[in-house]
Amino acid sequence: MEIAPGPLLQNIQSPADLKKLSKEQLLQVCDELRQYIIDVVSVHGGHFGASLGVVELSVALHYVFNTPYDQLVWDVGHQAYGHKILTGRRDNFFTNRKYNGISGFPRRAESEYDSFGVGHSSTSISAALGMALAAKYKGEDRKSVAIIGDGAMTAGLAFEGMNHAGVSDADMLIILNDNCMSIDQNVGALKEYLTDITTSHTYNKFKDDIWHALGKLPVGKRFTREMASKLEHSIKGFVSKSSNLFEALNLRYFGPIDGHNVSKLVDILQDLKKIPGPKLLHILTVKGKGYTLAEQDQTKWHAPGLFDKITGEIYKKKYELPQPPKYQDVFGHTIIELAEKNDKIFGITPAMPTGSSLKFMMDKMPDRALDVGICEQHAVTLSAGMATQGLRIFCNIYSSFMQRAYDQVVHDVAIQNLPVVFCLDRAGLVGEDGATHHGAYDIAYMRCIPNMIVSAPMNESELRNLMYTAQLETTASPFVIRYPRGEGVMPEWRKEMQEIKIGTGRKLKDGADIAILSFGHPGNFAAAAIRDLRTDGLNPAHYDMRFAKPLDEALLHEVFSKFSKIITVEDGTVKGGFGSAVLEFMVANHYHAEVQILGIPDHIIEHGTCRELQKEAGYDAAGIADTVRKMMSAAIRVL
Repeated sequence: MEIAPGPLLQNIQSPADLKKLSKEQLLQVCDELRQYIIDVVSVHGGHFGASLGVVELSVALHYVFNTPYDQLVWDVGHQAYGHKILTGRRDNFFTNRKYNGISGFPRRAESEYDSFGVGHSSTSISAALGMALAAKYKGEDRKSVAIIGDGAMTAGLAFEGMNHAGVSDADMLIILNDNCMSIDQNVGALKEYLTDITTSHTYNKFKDDIWHALGKLPVGKRFTREMASKLEHSIKGFVSKSSNLFEALNLRYFGPIDGHNVSKLVDILQDLKKIPGPKLLHILTVKGKGYTLAEQDQTKWHAPGLFDKITGEIYKKKYELPQPPKYQDVFGHTIIELAEKNDKIFGITPAMPTGSSLKFMMDKMPDRALDVGICEQHAVTLSAGMATQGLRIFCNIYSSFMQRAYDQVVHDVAIQNLPVVFCLDRAGLVGEDGATHHGAYDIAYMRCIPNMIVSAPMNESELRNLMYTAQLETTASPFVIRYPRGEGVMPEWRKEMQEIKIGTGRKLKDGADIAILSFGHPGNFAAAAIRDLRTDGLNPAHYDMRFAKPLDEALLHEVFSKFSKIITVEDGTVKGGFGSAVLEFMVANHYHAEVQILGIPDHIIEHGTCRELQKEAGYDAAGIADTVRKMMSAAIRVL
């Protein structure tokens, strides 16, 4: 299905084409750009609401600034669809997030207009400051602009960047896109502060009136611009007790202004280009602007999948038989079951209550579940603090985002041996979000930490059993439970929970000649491969190891005593992960076997569906079966 852009948009291949238009034509460009995003995303999928909210800002930025020489850094990247369409990728936009297509996020290798690769939040200010300082050092008159959402502003990295920017003389602009949302509703004191600025009609009217009056005064020896600036600061402090947070960090603050008035945005951006030093422009936007349903339910329409743009119906796959639940939903319902029996259980997530399904608990037990905002480091240390008081904290963080809190895992949890349960959602290859979101490294970076237990369930029942085990009083160490994005394999999953002895696996199938050791959900791929191999007359044994740390050494002694050919399978990096742990055991115990490690290879995996990426990585059912055939064929040739 070919989707045609509007008459103005179809002639815009780069910002140079945009600059040929009059300012009055920009309103039509915004309308066409917004409609084009709706048309393409409804048919091909992708993130939706965030980019609709910054259509006017995207147009104004490329109209005013000299991109790509002037550098725009889009925080997270969910809001960058308009930017991509205006910078030469309109005709390829339908491939967004598809295998071998353009990335859903800004990516330096994709376009010179993507000045910084993003995917995780709150990096834009530090990156843009680095660019501004480099430009100053090289003597370049280059502008640097960070575009950050109010949800991303809660993270410590954003404050660290502002703290440094305020004492630098870097010529940079921070644009705060304030829509009161990340994926779920924003939380915390910063949200309340921004609301205070936005709703303080007294302050805003007083400021406008004063500056209107000051504009009529002669600026000279007796009344300087410096004096006027000091007067404005006094007004802010007098009228609103919290109005000068950003200026306390020595950032010149402008706003708040309507982020959907493209003409006003162009005017103020042109003015701000002429003002040196670090400054912040506060704009007010509506996530999902221009599509009524997305404005009304912003969480649902963050990334809705395919939908009918006329009726708003979101297309769901229709099944005749009951389908397995998503792993995150199993987590969300199971933690409630456990919490109803154990009053020490508490749930914490950093800004992912819907994605992680902790929202179920937040709705049913609001005093026992917390969303702390985009603050992974805080989430981990908060969990540690609560654990010191005898509570059992389930800290639910996406695997990729847990990387941001690694020091806290080591310093605040592991060294003190606190029994925090880390539920790492989205472990393994996550699909269309691509390289910045794959949970490829947690097995390797968790299993090297003393006191850490690292586990992965093969199915929904095993997830429930591991969660049950992790909250027992006899479990006295930090405990990782990692599980993938999406559906499991058990339509009937609500079985009675049972304790699993820590460090024990299970033999699922005996066999001959070769053994497959799986860790986590890929065990289902191994089981499918074994069924396929029957037609070849091959009969591999299959062991679900369940724990990468501690390993089930008794089971491994059995495997290495019986088999000379072994395949390990995991949905994590092959460097330092579960397969590496098995090799370490083999060497330490003086066994000799041919071992093949299947998992995520040692290079960056881009985006596509999970099945496409698992096939590329070679650990899907077909890849496992092919590895078995090759190893057995080589053995026959030797004989």
